[in-house]
Amino acid sequence: MGKARTKVILYVILILLAFTMLLPFVWMLSASLKLNKDVFTFPIQWIPQNPRWENYQDIWTVIPLGRFVGNTAILTVIVTLLQLLTSSFAAYAFAKLDFKGKNALFLGYISTIAVPWQAYMVPQFIMMRNTFHLNDKLTAIVCLQAFSAFGVFLMRQFYADIPNELCEAARIDGLNEYQIWGKIMLPLSKPALSTLTIFTFVNTWNDFLGPLIYLTTTEKKTLQIGLRMFISQYSTEYGLIMAASVVALIPVLIVFLSLQKYFVQGIATSGLKG
Repeated sequence: MGKARTKVILYVILILLAFTMLLPFVWMLSASLKLNKDVFTFPIQWIPQNPRWENYQDIWTVIPLGRFVGNTAILTVIVTLLQLLTSSFAAYAFAKLDFKGKNALFLGYISTIAVPWQAYMVPQFIMMRNTFHLNDKLTAIVCLQAFSAFGVFLMRQFYADIPNELCEAARIDGLNEYQIWGKIMLPLSKPALSTLTIFTFVNTWNDFLGPLIYLTTTEKKTLQIGLRMFISQYSTEYGLIMAASVVALIPVLIVFLSLQKYFVQGIATSGLKG
């Protein structure tokens, strides 16, 4: 009886916490369907009597939101695919291959996680502008974010739990390291790949400072910068601002809900193990 009561109390607390966290998103969705004069009325009218769906039409015309969404989608997809490729490939080498200085190289690479990006973003920008001439190009952001120390760490921890006997048996059967990685390791690592996909997609999609530094022309700017431009130009159009924010949130929700089953499994099997 005591355990059942404890479980009920725990579920009630979790439901209340979940409701509290979801409340701002519900308000944002509600505000996106209102006129400006109705957004901050009290008591809050959660379901508008006359929803203003025109807000979702107007946001595509007042600023080039479609161009911003397209730039962000292209950037996010490319960066996510490259991080999955580079992280899983490097992690396989660190987890299953033996070479001189492997542990020292791995620790040195992973230690870069502790260095905040703000500490080296200026010399990095100078290098991209003066050496590679990639200023005002999406390619600069792709090059900077194509490699992830966190992704290598996550994938390496997952690969370390896969028995080495599988690799040895594959080598006996004549498979080379590339084939072992592609035919054995990748199919077994769906949870870790899904976890890395969610982290990379969300971080790249919501990145503001990187595109702000490297991109200057309007045609190349991303969604987060576009939202900032929208707020600057239409600071009193709260319904439009909320509608644009909802549009920016939809792809993240789709990716997370599609991969949440593997996400939980990936965190449990790789992210929390040392």
